[in-house]
Amino acid sequence: MKINVIGVPLNLGCDCAGADKAPNHLRERGLMNIIRKHGHRAFDLGNLYVPPVKEQDKYAQGNTMKYLDTIVEVNNNLAELVYDTLHGGAFPLVIGGDHSLGLGSASGVGKCYDDFGIIWLDAHGDINTSETSPSGNIHGMPLSALMGLGSEELVNIYAPGNKVHAQNVFLVGTRSLDEGERELIRRERLSVYPMDVIREKGIAFVAEDIKRKIKTRKIRNIHFSIDVDSIDPTYAPGTGTPVPEGLTPEEFNAFVDSILAINLVKSMDLVELNPELDEDNQTTNLCLQIIDHVMAQI
Repeated sequence: MKINVIGVPLNLGCDCAGADKAPNHLRERGLMNIIRKHGHRAFDLGNLYVPPVKEQDKYAQGNTMKYLDTIVEVNNNLAELVYDTLHGGAFPLVIGGDHSLGLGSASGVGKCYDDFGIIWLDAHGDINTSETSPSGNIHGMPLSALMGLGSEELVNIYAPGNKVHAQNVFLVGTRSLDEGERELIRRERLSVYPMDVIREKGIAFVAEDIKRKIKTRKIRNIHFSIDVDSIDPTYAPGTGTPVPEGLTPEEFNAFVDSILAINLVKSMDLVELNPELDEDNQTTNLCLQIIDHVMAQI
């Protein structure tokens, strides 16, 4: 398979230094060789340009969302690059950076496929809006905007309106939700699999339930967006917003194996590694293992 690696050195969505260094950090530790060893034709498309913004200008747009204009610009560019990659028959592997980049990657997928779904592995919901977010950090808002909810600046990235139907969104591993997110989940009847459900029923049950819904809803293409904080911080401490009681690496791998087996995953994000918080490269090595595991199967 042809794999296009796209680096997005973005930390404005999380408003925390360090996540922007992850793409180059992973490259320096063998990212491309890991992909190629599985027989893929891998191309490093480099890093998207992220314009510098002074911290005192984070609210320059006069609203509650930090660094809005720059994040919109970067995501528009990312969406175009992901769309071009898919249109050319390749698999876009987007390396972040914070999870606000999911706006661009999934928007690019949405231009290619109107029958796509999103599997979003994350400790958080990422379904706040500018009205419900307690922080104003846009990395907590991408999934709601992709469903057409929230501020029009985010909803209309790359193309007007929602990019994915709410019934085609699957949130896995959540364990830290704001009240506004809980209300949105109830209202939109989202498919959410929090850690208490995973502990009660097992990760195999979750994977099978998602696959059943994918088949029933006639989803033929999947965007797989992975936040490393979905994994318990015992194993993945190098991330900006760790939450205890997450997935074990074994649970994570079992879930990935089950989802990849249906051969519908067409694109992937790996986000929120922060090398500056990563003691002894523990999380870095885990990220490389994740990529190795995925590339062995697609």
